[in-house]
Amino acid sequence: MEWFKTSSVDNKTVVFDPLRKQYVALTPEEQVRQKTLHYLVETRKVAAGLIAVEYSIKVNNLPKRADIVVFNNLGEPQMIVECKAESVPITEKVLDQAIRYYSGLNVKYLTLTNGKTMFCYKVKEGRIEAITEFPL
Repeated sequence: MEWFKTSSVDNKTVVFDPLRKQYVALTPEEQVRQKTLHYLVETRKVAAGLIAVEYSIKVNNLPKRADIVVFNNLGEPQMIVECKAESVPITEKVLDQAIRYYSGLNVKYLTLTNGKTMFCYKVKEGRIEAITEFPL
């Protein structure tokens, strides 16, 4: 896959997302999302077909979008990845957001990243436990 291919459209920088197969605005959060997608596909060898970007879910009947959702081979969601811009610290508020998304998807893992820091959690019997290694 070709990663980090940028272009300029209407004086704005855009980046080609090889998973969505389209150019998207290169915001600080999108930069982290693209780095995370690259990590998942190229380093962790997750099949690109098992990854959804800006995945639509319902939380309390409200439409939301998870930054990245990784599925297993049966099509079941396994992990939500919440991306923030590098300038945004990973706080309890970010974890709360991922937990809300979890309520709509019921995954095994939550991952939070701002490109500099990554926190991973395992959800077991309704409890969230911090884990020290990337789960996939």
